[in-house]
Order: sequence, then structure tokens, then C-alpha cells
Amino acid sequence: MIESTQVFYFVIASAALTILPGPDIIFVTVQSISQGKWAGISTALGLCTGLIVHTTAAALGISAIIYNSAFAFTIVKYLGALYLLYLAVLALFDKNVVITESVVKSENTALYKKGIFMNLLNPKVSLFFLAFLPQFVNPNSGSVPIQMILLGVIFMIQAILIFSAVAVFSSIFGEKILNSQKCGKYINLAKAGIFGAIGIQLALLSK
Repeated sequence: MIESTQVFYFVIASAALTILPGPDIIFVTVQSISQGKWAGISTALGLCTGLIVHTTAAALGISAIIYNSAFAFTIVKYLGALYLLYLAVLALFDKNVVITESVVKSENTALYKKGIFMNLLNPKVSLFFLAFLPQFVNPNSGSVPIQMILLGVIFMIQAILIFSAVAVFSSIFGEKILNSQKCGKYINLAKAGIFGAIGIQLALLSK
């Protein structure tokens, strides 16, 4: 079983890494500003659902196989980049510049799915879990894969809490500008630019 001291330091390190600016927290922020807190929370839940796959892959050694296979790594990398560029194009043509409660509700499921796909198609997340989780595993404390899965669950819980807080605060800011059609248009352009930039950055990623 994982020692309480290990868990404490793991939570502190995980929270610090989650708060740092990155594709996931940026994705949650822009969705919350443009579509409200529930859109951001739905996105966050999707992103964190993807972590289940990454945690399992790291525990079973699948992430190591992807990392050591140049072909597999490249395929995942470019699929992720293309998906982000696709989201950028969608943002450019998004007509929902004034967001109502009904629009937010209809988008929640789609945003949840987008979060999952974005997370799964980012090889940086797989490499992160492959490098990060083992640092807090003690071989003398039982099954290593089980310890890694438990740590992954803990990481997912704290990420959901932090992302949800970010979604709430971002939506408060967003509410002040979403009633303007002109502002809404600029928000969509900003979303497209952010998704495009992250996609290009991912495409240029090297191991």
C-alpha cells in the first residue's frame, strides 16, 4: 500500500503541475469563458476521463512501447495535432457567439467527448505519466502497477477539482463579455488561435 507521506507529496506535486499553463487548463479556460462554467466542467471531466487510459497504459507498460516506437509516437502525435486544428476550424465558424443556457446544455456531451479525444491524442500526457508516476512508487509497498493506478486516480481527482475551480472563475469573467456579439466573435477567433497554436506545438513535439 502507498504510504501517506508519498500520497501527500504526490498531491502537492500533482496540483502544482496541474495549475501550470498547459493545453488542458487552457482548453478548460477558453471553453468556460466562451460557454460558461458547465461547459468548462464538462471539458474537464472529459480530459480527466482520458487520464484513466493513460494511467492504465503507464501501469501496464504500454506507454513505454509507444515511446520506444517512433512510428506509434508519430501517429499519435499527428492525430492529436490534426484534432486540435480541427477544433480551431470549428471555432472559426462557430455561430453561437451569444450563449444561452439551452446552448450550454446541448454542448456538454460534445465537450466531454472533445476533452477525452484531446487527452488521448496527446502523447505528452502518456510520456508525463510514464515519467511522473514511478517517482512516487515504492517497490517494497506492493504491486507496482496497482500503486501506479491508485496514484493515477488521485491525480485525476485533484485535476477535476482544480479544473472545475478554473471553470467557475473563468465563467465569471466570460459572463461580463458574452452578451456582446462583437466580443463573442473575437472570443471565437481567440479560441481558434489557441487551438491552432497548441496543435502546431504538438506537431513539432519530439521525444
